[in-house]
Amino acid sequence: MVKITDVARHAGVSPSTVSYVLSGKRSISARTRERVLASISELGYRPHAGARALASSRSNVLALMIPLRSGIHVPVVMRIATAVVTAARRHDHDVLLLTQEEGVDGLRRVADSALVDALIVMDVQMRDPRLPLLRELDLPSVLIGFPAEPAGLTCIDLDFRAAGEACAARLAALGHRSVALVGSPPEVYARQTGYAQRVAEGFTAAVRAHGMTGEPHPCESSPEAARALVDRLLAGQPDLTGVVVHNEPIVEPLVRAFRAAGRRVPEDLAVVAICPEEQAEHADPPLSSVAIPAEELGRRSVELLMSKLGGEPVPPATLLPPRLTVRASDR
Repeated sequence: MVKITDVARHAGVSPSTVSYVLSGKRSISARTRERVLASISELGYRPHAGARALASSRSNVLALMIPLRSGIHVPVVMRIATAVVTAARRHDHDVLLLTQEEGVDGLRRVADSALVDALIVMDVQMRDPRLPLLRELDLPSVLIGFPAEPAGLTCIDLDFRAAGEACAARLAALGHRSVALVGSPPEVYARQTGYAQRVAEGFTAAVRAHGMTGEPHPCESSPEAARALVDRLLAGQPDLTGVVVHNEPIVEPLVRAFRAAGRRVPEDLAVVAICPEEQAEHADPPLSSVAIPAEELGRRSVELLMSKLGGEPVPPATLLPPRLTVRASDR
């Protein structure tokens, strides 16, 4: 393993000079700096993580608070988390995972311990109890999600309100007049989770704007709940011809339940989903859908944090526009 003394010997300088080049704590002439950097490159020297942290007064660790609780579709969460870890490594940072249950106490613990340089927070509620602390902390933070009052925060997410509007507008353009939104589990709405609230708001606004009838229906994430909801929908809306689904685990069970009730997709019922693209592509039939850009959300949240750590200005709000891809499930 190449040591700092090896670099110093190769460059013809003292080990402390190499250390100062790496930390930037003292002014080193351009000529000497270039010689040291050339030796580092030629020898393949990589500073020890602990030494880098001491030199820079940073831990080179980001904290990611992930939601692992009822009503959350874990595969999407883990795709975002994987993208965060991958992007962080490209910036020479590691990631410390915190669970939602740790809440304010978890955030305060990592902030007080100097374990991390910055925070990424997921599963943001409209009136999230973590927000006052996030506004007070010296640590930079990025929220994947939007609260009701985002002032003083840096937030990024899919524009879920626009996604709900786009799905309902697609059904309206096809001539459907009696529609429904099959939404997230009831506990997600009870927590006032931002993405679920905004899809429902967008769907409802588009239904009114296009003169349709229909409303959101929360649904547990199980095939049994999907079948029960189909029975209730068809009993209450016998003229139902269009459905928007924003509940990833029951997308396919819901289609099967409608089919078992005598409603073929797309011949009798149009279905549009908000879900991962590969899930929509491999459904039977393939579903028209708005994709959830999990990888982009993870990557860009890290990029926003790196800019904040570097003292660069960042936009307070980043809303990714929805992309609706038409497939075989609606007409």
